[in-house]
Amino acid sequence: MKNILVKPKLSEFKHRPSGHCETGGTASMISNHGMELSEAMVLGITSGITFFYFPLVKIWNNPLISYRMAPRSMIKGLQKRLGIRFDMREFKDQKEAMEDLDRLLEQGQAVGCTAGISALPYFTPEMRIYFNAHTVIILGKENDEYICSDPVFDHITRCPVKDLQRARFVKGANAPNGFRWYPVFIPDPAAIDWKPVIRKAVKSTVGMMLQPMFPFVGIKAIHVVINKIKKMQKNPDKKMVKNFLNHIILFQEEVGTGGGGFRFMYAAFLKEAYDMLKIPELEQASKKMLETGDIMRNFAVALAKVVRGKQDPSDLSEIIGLMREWAKSETEVYIILKKIRWK
Repeated sequence: MKNILVKPKLSEFKHRPSGHCETGGTASMISNHGMELSEAMVLGITSGITFFYFPLVKIWNNPLISYRMAPRSMIKGLQKRLGIRFDMREFKDQKEAMEDLDRLLEQGQAVGCTAGISALPYFTPEMRIYFNAHTVIILGKENDEYICSDPVFDHITRCPVKDLQRARFVKGANAPNGFRWYPVFIPDPAAIDWKPVIRKAVKSTVGMMLQPMFPFVGIKAIHVVINKIKKMQKNPDKKMVKNFLNHIILFQEEVGTGGGGFRFMYAAFLKEAYDMLKIPELEQASKKMLETGDIMRNFAVALAKVVRGKQDPSDLSEIIGLMREWAKSETEVYIILKKIRWK
């Protein structure tokens, strides 16, 4: 298959503000190298949307909750589904990692890096959350600063060398270990048969979200959390209840795990897929997923009422009701998609 990789001059690299860092950063990198790809397509093609609830894995003393697949899965997913190839590498030695980055920049290569937000000084103090899987594209180096295309900002940013080094080697959950990546092969979009690509991606997501076996994955996991919240209404430790609900808000709306935001983005992917393939169920599912995203945003608002003390933690009926609506609505999305006859 023909390689259409076109390495842009770093001064001509087009910064693309995005909803989320990995989807947006990957789409930006690929688009700047010759294949126009939307952030929504990255999420959908890589089957990046999900729901996990793992009570045995603790993050900040609360169970792990995620609305998307693991960090880097979308970068790797593009290789699997589209045949794009990346040069990817982790480092043990910090000096070696920074020298490698400088060498690639000198060659005119934009480089995607994984970093801890808490160590990036161009984020305001209130935005410096403890999230170690943030994607940022490094475009160049001037004096003692790196020039950065960070997908969650609407402008190019700069980061001192010492701070980027620290951000690339922060410790803790999802430690980046100096991970960096850039494309070395991008196939000609005209040569890609998009129907099987989209079919595999949709079927993978549907199978995972509707799977009947494991209680902590997919729609079943949403119901596990509903039951936990129901029991919490009788818990006398109101501080603990608020802390857990705040934890849900944090991972749904703040940490980059893509709750309601990723549902809107997946709806955009389904609409793009419909525009390409003209399969009516794709458009129908897209509209239903938009409704799901609206419910999830209302759910987040209801959580915030309790966390901020505007509602009694012993009455979580509104939260439970909205979460049930969310589960029902999202289930309907996947049932619609499951009925597609792809032939």
